[in-house]
Amino acid sequence: MLEAGRVRIGDRVAVLGDTVSEGDSVYVDGVPVERKAERVILAYHKPLGVICTTSEKERPNLTDVIDYPDRVFPVGRLDKDSTGLILLTNDGLLADELMRGRNDHEKEYVVCTDKPLTDSVVQAMEQGVPLMETMTKPCRIFDRKGKEFHIVLTQGLNRQIRKMCEYFGYRVTSLRRIRFVSVTLDGLDEGTWRVLTEAEARELNEVCKSN
Repeated sequence: MLEAGRVRIGDRVAVLGDTVSEGDSVYVDGVPVERKAERVILAYHKPLGVICTTSEKERPNLTDVIDYPDRVFPVGRLDKDSTGLILLTNDGLLADELMRGRNDHEKEYVVCTDKPLTDSVVQAMEQGVPLMETMTKPCRIFDRKGKEFHIVLTQGLNRQIRKMCEYFGYRVTSLRRIRFVSVTLDGLDEGTWRVLTEAEARELNEVCKSN
């Protein structure tokens, strides 16, 4: 394209070896070349009632509650009645890798049910539950205290934890995600968001590359 004279930097035709400075406008066939937006990853502590979408058809949605200047979209979902950690990004490839079930990315939740889980239910749930014409992947359940427990999943079927509990006759009364891979809710108040640190973003990258 350079040799054919199709590229311009400002008002002049670009040639091989030209460099582009910060304030320069670049055109190909007269069409401006837009600067690619820098990648951003946000962590948001979702409260009850917020719907995990950017669609204007459902309210209140993530666009309503997160005042960020660039367009970002959620990595996966939490249902309206659940709270906790949601990642948002403008990087479609990263989001794809994080949501792909075969990559076994861990997500940790704190769950309360209407009655304590029995040992036999825990053992059966950890091995897999027949749901939605499939068998859920093995999971880990730990830190059981009365009606509360922690569970780690490596997949994200629709309302999976609630349906797993319902299968054994339990009703979930509260559900909060506290970790997505290596990112946690630590220090993030409900209803607030933050930009991931470079170290956190780099770690997510490395996890995705290893799959």
